[in-house]
Amino acid sequence: MDQELRLMVSQWLADSDVLNKVDSNTYNLILIVLCLSLAGISYWVVKRVVVRAMKIMSVRSKVTWDDTFVAHGVLEKFALLVPLLVIDLLLPLFTVLSSFITEVFGRILSALLVILLIRGIYAVLNAIAQIADEHTATHRLPITSFNQLLKLFLFCVAAIITVSILSDRSPIYFLSGLGVATGFIMLIFKDTILGFVAGIQLATNQMVTRGDWIQMDKYGADGTVEEVSLTTVKVRNFDKTITMIPAYALVSDAFKNWRGMTESGGRRIKRSVFIDIQSIGFLSEEDVRRLSHVHLLKNHLADKNLAIKTFNLPFNDDERAVNSRGLTNIGTFRAYLLAYLQQHPQVRKDMMLLVRQLAPTTQGMPIEIYIFTDEIRWAFYEDIQADIFDHILSVLPTFGLQAFQQPSGNNLQALMTKEA
Repeated sequence: MDQELRLMVSQWLADSDVLNKVDSNTYNLILIVLCLSLAGISYWVVKRVVVRAMKIMSVRSKVTWDDTFVAHGVLEKFALLVPLLVIDLLLPLFTVLSSFITEVFGRILSALLVILLIRGIYAVLNAIAQIADEHTATHRLPITSFNQLLKLFLFCVAAIITVSILSDRSPIYFLSGLGVATGFIMLIFKDTILGFVAGIQLATNQMVTRGDWIQMDKYGADGTVEEVSLTTVKVRNFDKTITMIPAYALVSDAFKNWRGMTESGGRRIKRSVFIDIQSIGFLSEEDVRRLSHVHLLKNHLADKNLAIKTFNLPFNDDERAVNSRGLTNIGTFRAYLLAYLQQHPQVRKDMMLLVRQLAPTTQGMPIEIYIFTDEIRWAFYEDIQADIFDHILSVLPTFGLQAFQQPSGNNLQALMTKEA
């Protein structure tokens, strides 16, 4: 088409005898001024009229996604294509220039058009990524990774097209040459390729998504994932520090993701209270009568007393504890804890609820509570846990039990005073 336009312009100039009236330098200068003027005017019209009108429309519209496109400068970036298209269209008018120079300028303009077009598409992708990132339905998707992957693909395509335009060769020629350089590329960019592949694996399998609470002691990460890219994962720790973890580390090493806890709606409490073994013993009849007034123990004590009396019938004349069964304070305490937790309003009944006795240690007899609260927020979860154990420690004397603790200064002073 350029050749046809050049022939038409040459024929028109010959018929009008313009070249005989003005010299070639003056003619080129006039064309350059005219070409640049038209390019500048076209850009001004698009920028001041079209772009401004579309911005006004986006402000007045009820939707918000168009404001995101405006904020990322999508319109301005595509507006830069207009003057280049005008110059490329008017380039065949320079008939006095050699076809070689015209062709070189044409290639440069075409390459610039490709670069500016990709730049505009990048802005569109950034706007779409922000819209998807702010949307509730797609908030947890690895938008950043997909955006970077698509940008990388477009960059490779644009680079091949640009080089093929400038060198006047087919893009297939450069694609065939990539096979030879693959070995060198893999050797030089080994870490980058590993991170790239791991980033794709993390994104597609959703092993880590934005908003997850992950814990990876090897890298000192314990916090919320803020960004998942193709090569790194950004974690904001609870102490407000930032940890950047290589993507391939999350694939090759072990880490803990607390997403399951968040999705289940229950957070685990697994803590023990240590009972002084010297305070463990059988309940007397007076203790049983006193504890029978505890609302949570009425049914338990009634059932246990019946079972114990039935078992002890053959041993009526033998009151020794080794020959009969009896209620212990620690067993009754465990039954009380189980009933207390089962009626607690903030303990999940549809999840594991367990009160168990662990193996004795040098610190006493551990009674472990294994439950799930209905609150996963940290501060509220800690309040629930503290309230439960405050109650547990407070009711221990009711059962004649004592919590074990290491001797302190006051304990040692009281012991020395007693001995004195």
